[in-house]
Amino acid sequence: MSKLTISRRGLIKSGVVMGAGLAMPTIFTSGASAFTNEPKGSTVTLGFNVPQSGPYADEGADELRAFQLAVEHLNGGGDSGMLNTFSSKALQGNGILGKKVEYVTGDTQTKSDAARASARSMIEKDGAVMVSGGSSSGVAVAVQALCQEAGIIFMAGLTHSNDTTGKDRKANGFRHFFNSYMSGAALAPVLANAYGKDRKAYHLTADYNWGYTTEEAVRSSTEAMGWETVQAVKTPLTQTDFSSYITPVLQSDADVLVLNHYGGNMVNSLTNAVQFGLRDRLVNGKQMEIIVPLYSRLMAKGAGANIKGIFGSANWHWSLTDEGSKAFVKSFGEKYGFPPSQAAHTCYVQTLLYADAVQRAGSFNPCAVAEALEGFEFDGLGNGKTLYRAEDHQCFKDVLVMKGKENPTSEFDLLEIVEVTPVDKVTYAPDHKQMGGAGATLGACNAG
Repeated sequence: MSKLTISRRGLIKSGVVMGAGLAMPTIFTSGASAFTNEPKGSTVTLGFNVPQSGPYADEGADELRAFQLAVEHLNGGGDSGMLNTFSSKALQGNGILGKKVEYVTGDTQTKSDAARASARSMIEKDGAVMVSGGSSSGVAVAVQALCQEAGIIFMAGLTHSNDTTGKDRKANGFRHFFNSYMSGAALAPVLANAYGKDRKAYHLTADYNWGYTTEEAVRSSTEAMGWETVQAVKTPLTQTDFSSYITPVLQSDADVLVLNHYGGNMVNSLTNAVQFGLRDRLVNGKQMEIIVPLYSRLMAKGAGANIKGIFGSANWHWSLTDEGSKAFVKSFGEKYGFPPSQAAHTCYVQTLLYADAVQRAGSFNPCAVAEALEGFEFDGLGNGKTLYRAEDHQCFKDVLVMKGKENPTSEFDLLEIVEVTPVDKVTYAPDHKQMGGAGATLGACNAG
């Protein structure tokens, strides 16, 4: 094998793949599979693993809608959506490498074990060549690790924890969604301007990896500008009534409550906080304020009027006026009758990005796909110019700071964009301490 040329992701250019899970190289021949679930016929199967039950089920339902729309567009149906605005013109609406796109779905239940079992079934029984989805970072990290072991590309759905492309990054995994660090970096200047630099914060934090890294990111960014953290309390992901957690906040000298909660958890905790009169209180001579680090349209809808005036951050919002966003909102709205959430947006985009990488690589081999995505710069998918960084497979783009509207015009018009934070303000080194430091590496691509 001395004459073979091997790329740093394990793809052997002369036609041999050596994935991390292979004991012996597999030769590309018509009678053998060169990599896990190599498509042999006229179709290719993608696996969409979303929370169809549990606290993030609303996000999961919207993700599934977006996945179905993406498949329709890839196969030449509908109005083609963002295929018309995507800066890469590799996709032609005739499937992926001429193969019709099919898909299977599963329910993660917002539980890591259930999500892994669902993803494993997609890979082993259904022949999925790529898995995407999820609305929990705990789920994303677990499924990403499984895909790495199986030799499958994982295109993460809604996962915001630093860990996904931080300490738990994997060579077979890619994330378009932004992360906790970016939320903290974008929010801090806006919060300082709105509320001042002399504040005392109380954190209620979902008890899993997303909650931990979001609390750390917001604490770091706000403490750096002068805020004091007076208390941080973990809350179970399964919690539905947060009354017992709100009472201690009222008994403290905190004048800001940070809800490191998402989905139904945030809707319930915010509702309880408002019911207890927290927003009507004066503490330390200041109006008590609430912050929601990660927002979504679906959460705002669930919280209703309670969301008014509250700051948060978002990866994308349907009110953006760039051509890609307008194309997606039009397609999604015409099909489903309402605007898409950021969960829907990121899942639609991830599906297109995977298909495009396969098309550009000329192969479904996961290591060829990984190389096509690494360092890939693109535009036209709704966030402006975006980079898939090679070192950690994290996308870098502008970040939105949002605020609950005081006078919404409809149930879909509850949030407004108050700041578009430039990408250079939320960019960090791949070995940043919040990302696991110098010890965090991708490892080698696995083709199965």
